[in-house]
Amino acid sequence: MERLLIPAGEGRSEFTEKKSRFLSEVYNVSTEQEARSILDMIRRRDYTARHHCWCFSLRSGQKRYSDDGEPQGTAGQPMLAVFEREGVQDVLCVVTRYFGGILLGAGGLTRAYAKAARDALDAAGISELHPWSHLTLDCPYALLERVKLELERCGGALQDTQYGAAVTMDLLLPEQNVPAFETALRELSAGALRPQAAGTQLRGVRIR
Repeated sequence: MERLLIPAGEGRSEFTEKKSRFLSEVYNVSTEQEARSILDMIRRRDYTARHHCWCFSLRSGQKRYSDDGEPQGTAGQPMLAVFEREGVQDVLCVVTRYFGGILLGAGGLTRAYAKAARDALDAAGISELHPWSHLTLDCPYALLERVKLELERCGGALQDTQYGAAVTMDLLLPEQNVPAFETALRELSAGALRPQAAGTQLRGVRIR
């Protein structure tokens, strides 16, 4: 199975090259609309900047980039290449340049925009997506705290809790840990506690 890598969070970086300031930002996005909405926000925020170069790559296969007035091939493509080499998807990168009056040349621009993208990705970190099982469980109040302990021991997460005649719990666990959790519940309740499967979802686990 192909590894699914995404930004672990938002990342920002800044450096100056021959008096030009390069401000780079990385975001985790899932749609083109989301990417363009963030790009519009950055353009409005940094409206005095000369260039807002950008790229995005989505798990759906969509890839776009723009040099935004820089010489063709010196900004958007080198930025996108950084994420393609790392295998990172569902990512938007925007590099804002405040021109300092000194021309960098095609090679200098290519290196600067690639560095900006790498720095912002390093600041964001990388997560790998893994399938987690979504479970629901009706739990007696008397066993609630012990169930929470077993959930934590199995690396799971409590998403929601509803209180009624019993406690209805929404749980997420790594798929490979579900059998151990179910065994622990059976031993804890003499077989009375039986979680119900409610689907799966991908969750990121930070690897860098």
